[in-house]
Amino acid sequence: MAATDVSSDKTPRTERGRRTLRKLLDAAATEFAEKGFHEASISGITRSAGVALGTFYTYFDSKDAIFRALVSDMSAGVGKAAREAIEPSMGALEVERAALCAFLEFAAEHKEIYRIIDEAEFVDPESYRAHYETIGARIEERLRVGAEGGEYRPDLGPPEAWALMGMNVFLGLRYVIWAREGDPDFAEVARRANAFLARGIAGSNA
Repeated sequence: MAATDVSSDKTPRTERGRRTLRKLLDAAATEFAEKGFHEASISGITRSAGVALGTFYTYFDSKDAIFRALVSDMSAGVGKAAREAIEPSMGALEVERAALCAFLEFAAEHKEIYRIIDEAEFVDPESYRAHYETIGARIEERLRVGAEGGEYRPDLGPPEAWALMGMNVFLGLRYVIWAREGDPDFAEVARRANAFLARGIAGSNA
């Protein structure tokens, strides 16, 4: 994931600094996921990252600060995964299939995202809200582009974007966090969700 949300006066300006920041964020992800925000500690983060305690304060002022940065970093990681999965030649529906599959794969590699984002609702509500509003805005923009291309209805907006985001989040919960033996693979989950978007669920007698 790409490091984000570090105060401008503490933004690393060297490759070594960026690697250290990455170590701290990755260690924080493990610490917060395993212990929760209140039981996690800065010393635990630095031990896991393999850096001196004083180094932490080169990048962050507090445990709250690195938690906020981690939520922002995870949100950026979700967006990056989706962007990398989307190709210019894809149609609007294919874009959504690829973005969902990329999210499921990202969540499988970073399962801690669910606990950390959920905890953000109480630890830092502003970061929690920003996470979902940012993703919702990305999806809304994709719907707008699809509508302009004639592949979607022209009246799609925030309600549809948030409904789509909710579907993706809960598919990740079910097929990544609560995965069971015999589940379809991520590509099949994304394909079926895509068919749901394309055709809906109404039968011929509806």
